[in-house]
Amino acid sequence: MTAVRLTARPVSRLALLAGMLCAVAACDDETSTAPASTRATWQEPSSYTYTLRSSEGERSLLGTFRITVRDGAVAKAVGLDDSGRRVVEDVPEAVPTIGALLGELEQARRDDADTAEVEYAADGHPVRISLDWEENAVDDEARYVISAYEPVDGRRVGR
Repeated sequence: MTAVRLTARPVSRLALLAGMLCAVAACDDETSTAPASTRATWQEPSSYTYTLRSSEGERSLLGTFRITVRDGAVAKAVGLDDSGRRVVEDVPEAVPTIGALLGELEQARRDDADTAEVEYAADGHPVRISLDWEENAVDDEARYVISAYEPVDGRRVGR
């Protein structure tokens, strides 16, 4: 049997490598196509349009919507499928701004939800939010996919 002796230098390298792997693994909680500095600087504009596909769980907000936000509030919501049309007709106040979706994400994190993940676009706005408050509970999940986002002030996304 061959004995292996570790000196301080290889052990330090091993510890450094392990730390780097842990740091990379921690980044998986917030998968992003944008650098962290871009995400941190994105601020919700007061007026914009976007398409929202909400799925998973038994929530009042299920369906696909085209949403117009003016002065920080939902000004218009159009259901793009049967579920979305029902929501717009029955509970229009349930249709959120992107800021409200981010608020739900932050609340899930404060509540120690099992899953509270977000993916960002290159300009820093979220494109996917996944929530699951209790891993083994049924129908407490939420999945939001944000697409066709465009500020209304005339700026194009990515400028």
